[in-house]
Amino acid sequence: MVLAGCGDETNSGSAPTTPPPSTPSTSTPGTPTSGPSSTRTSDAMPLTVTRSGGFAGFDDRVVLGADGIASVSSRGGNPVHCKVETGLFNTVIVAVGQVDWASVGTTKPTIKHPDDMIIAVSAGGALARLEDPKVKPMVTPVGRLLTEATSPKLCKPV
Repeated sequence: MVLAGCGDETNSGSAPTTPPPSTPSTSTPGTPTSGPSSTRTSDAMPLTVTRSGGFAGFDDRVVLGADGIASVSSRGGNPVHCKVETGLFNTVIVAVGQVDWASVGTTKPTIKHPDDMIIAVSAGGALARLEDPKVKPMVTPVGRLLTEATSPKLCKPV
């Protein structure tokens, strides 16, 4: 699958070391975990996924709102609005809640090599390449979202 590419962890080594201890603390059972997760999820929407470049010349964009309605443009064309299947929408929402968007950053992904296909996710003001370890929970749901939202048979027009 295209999403299984190698990641580049050239971000500072001490920064990623610090978040893992925080993540278990946040993941510890209790009411405080539920509150910040739901707040983070609602603050993060809408979710924007872009796929560009590659040797096929991708130029796709999916903007998924909190209501499950997606604005989808493929190959730079005019956007089409459709309702994302409920199971997929719920999977995406869970994944969005698992990412600490405040730690992701806002650096626009750049081309690493010729024919580089960039899949980027943007939510809550944050932006990252999909292979960034900080957005790892998004890999599978975003792959499904790109496949299903860009297929008229799977994303019902509204």
